[in-house]
Amino acid sequence: MKEEDISRIIEMAWEDRTPFDAIEASYGLNQGQVEKLMRDNLTKSSFIMWRKRARGRKTKHLGLREFSVGRHHSYDQHKYKK
Repeated sequence: MKEEDISRIIEMAWEDRTPFDAIEASYGLNQGQVEKLMRDNLTKSSFIMWRKRARGRKTKHLGLREFSVGRHHSYDQHKYKK
């Protein structure tokens, strides 16, 4: 996997409103694979902080969301890469 793809997956995983299903649709990685990627690419303390934040967060899991329509866009989500 290319470095910029890994970077974008990590960015998406940190975003509160980007569900794991969106990462899977874009990159083909399920939640377990995203967790492994995060574990392999973050420091231990950063991974623990991320995992604690992501677990149980309604917006990260489509099945727990109270809404089905609508999406938040990060201010730099569509930034151009050189």
